[in-house]
Amino acid sequence: MTLPLDAATVLQALELELEHEPVDAEQVVEGSPTTGIAALTELDDWEVGVWEITPGTVTDVEVEEVFIVLRGHSILRRGDGSEVELRAGSVGRLDDGEETEWRVLETLRKIYIA
Repeated sequence: MTLPLDAATVLQALELELEHEPVDAEQVVEGSPTTGIAALTELDDWEVGVWEITPGTVTDVEVEEVFIVLRGHSILRRGDGSEVELRAGSVGRLDDGEETEWRVLETLRKIYIA
């Protein structure tokens, strides 16, 4: 879903209704997680949007991204085995091609810039 966001628009990212789809079965480690996404705008070559995932564990190969967690709780495991806990207010960066595992304990919603 793409929502127009221009200089005169303000959206409430926590209240956006996102259409969810199941995560590709090849990425699911545990549970039946779904994801929803809304692309909001582009700044130069960067896309800004809202992304959400429901509880479960999934693997992913990332794109270059900076994110801010709005709500939820997850453990992000990076390819080197390190883990970081994500909660509301967490700010992070992912590198292009980085292999990750997301163990989502409470539905996680984030703003992304990718």
